[in-house]
Amino acid sequence: MTSFDNRQYWESRLREHYSLAGVGYLRLGRRYNQWMYRVRGAVFDRVVASLRPEGWVGRAVLDVGSGTGFYVERWLRLGARVTGLDLTEVAVGELQRAFPSASFLQADIGTAETVPLAPASFEAVSAMDVLFHIVDDDAYARAFVNIAALLKPRGWFLWSDNFLRHATERVTHQASRSLAESTRLLEAAGFEIVRRVPMFVVMNYPADTRSRLARWGWTALMAPALVAEPLGWLLGAALYPLERALVTAKRESPSTELMVCRRR
Repeated sequence: MTSFDNRQYWESRLREHYSLAGVGYLRLGRRYNQWMYRVRGAVFDRVVASLRPEGWVGRAVLDVGSGTGFYVERWLRLGARVTGLDLTEVAVGELQRAFPSASFLQADIGTAETVPLAPASFEAVSAMDVLFHIVDDDAYARAFVNIAALLKPRGWFLWSDNFLRHATERVTHQASRSLAESTRLLEAAGFEIVRRVPMFVVMNYPADTRSRLARWGWTALMAPALVAEPLGWLLGAALYPLERALVTAKRESPSTELMVCRRR
């Protein structure tokens, strides 16, 4: 158990930084994060299109931890009927103004209380770079159970995490858990894992390695983004084409991956 107040942390952070940097890798700045989200969007679009070749028009989907609405916008472009869920009051207010055609609720997906949505309502749920911010282990396990309950049978669950092949690593607001632990909890909640694909290879922190050299090397590579926003933009622009090629070609990544699951 932990005494960390997840809701208070994110209310404070998003009130000060309601941007892609605020919901992303804050230290690397807004301009570098814009390039990172271009990669995220390309991977997400490719995977979502493969799951339903006939399209998503009129299909009900839920986006968990909607933040600034990056994935809400992508679902809306596909013609889906979107409901967004976020932990914070600030995000829900901003999202309602930005996306009037979607519906938004303030709720905690990891709570033991019933999430205020009808069971088996959605054909897909996305939770991108969200669940590793649930630092309480019991709440993390409940999140999978709650998501499964909201999905229709054979519904899709798309989420991203670091899926470590070693022991869980924690900082104050994040817990990168092992692939084995996440797999166990997914299966207990009634999911089958369909596949994992890299979301990043070089542009994001290599959490899934124990090599100090690799971690220090990545930190050194990111130095320009830490210095100034224009340098962060240049670094992102330089790495972007390489990253796009790598996330398409590679099957495993030392960084964040997108996992596709299906409710049994």
